[in-house]
Amino acid sequence: MIDTDERLQPLLAQLENAPWIALDTEANSLYAYPPQLCLIQISIPNTDVIIDPLAPINLTTFFETLKNRELILHGADYDLRLLWQHFGFRPKAIFDTMWAARILGLTEFGLTHLVAKLVGVSLEKGPQKMNWGKRPLTDRMERYAKNDTHYLEHLAQVLTKQLVETDRISWQKEICDRLIRDCAQTPSVNSDTIWRIKGSSRLNRKSLGVVRELWKWREAEAIRRNKPPYFVLSSETLIEISIQAASENSIASLIPKHLNHAKENLRTAIDRGLTLNPSELPTIHKPAPHRLTGAQRNRFETLKKLRDKRAMDFNFDPSLIASKTTLVSLAQHPGSERSILMQWQQALLSSENP
Repeated sequence: MIDTDERLQPLLAQLENAPWIALDTEANSLYAYPPQLCLIQISIPNTDVIIDPLAPINLTTFFETLKNRELILHGADYDLRLLWQHFGFRPKAIFDTMWAARILGLTEFGLTHLVAKLVGVSLEKGPQKMNWGKRPLTDRMERYAKNDTHYLEHLAQVLTKQLVETDRISWQKEICDRLIRDCAQTPSVNSDTIWRIKGSSRLNRKSLGVVRELWKWREAEAIRRNKPPYFVLSSETLIEISIQAASENSIASLIPKHLNHAKENLRTAIDRGLTLNPSELPTIHKPAPHRLTGAQRNRFETLKKLRDKRAMDFNFDPSLIASKTTLVSLAQHPGSERSILMQWQQALLSSENP
């Protein structure tokens, strides 16, 4: 485990000269809140290493070394978002083996399955739910973490050959470029929707006022206890407490025993929600109907028929070309293809493309 600047230095020199670099990360989203980036795994020829980002180590030069290289990852979305959030890191290029497998028509594209099918090696499925923030790692955890990158270059070679043979390599590049772009965006926060958890859409305004205040309390408590919000108070219980409190019924039996120490703050949050002025209560959101006009429906069906035919021709999941939601948007907004679809998707949905 690389956990000091001194141990990092030899790796930096190796990375400079490495012909390829594979990368993965591990986080402890089940054990910390907000989630922590706990491990960065790197493989280069003849070397697999684990970097400890929780240690007092300066990774600035490490990421500077990586930023102009193509990195090989599997299911890069979460890794890229973590690296952007924690270090502001955005790579120049990536090769995502999961997406390569998908556009080649493979229906099972988990890393363990792909390594077994295309590389001929059976990997342990591993302790995915382990707390990666604990130190030291067990031998089993370290072995599992290193296996996440050890076979990626071999896998990428096999997949690249097939992508070239099927003339889909440009699709892969476009997908990976969009992944890099999308994962380096800081999501906007809508203060009127962030607290609307599952089940809140069926509540009246008074109950919604309690839900909002309880959600704020739960967020603060989750951060204070360094535990995911669901483990502080489940959303189902939060909804039920809000309903009963707004109806002036007892909520004593609904409060879990592990929150006995926090009862006073919890009840204060409920009281804040119950004493809001009518003008301060949240509004009830009703989803807008997505009914298409006759012309839009015809365009949707035409696009869907063409999409399904193209997907059958290429033997892969039709949603890779366009999801149902995307087709609806295209039907509602003719001419929006260029702003919604990638170039290869546009080409496949073009009626002029045989």
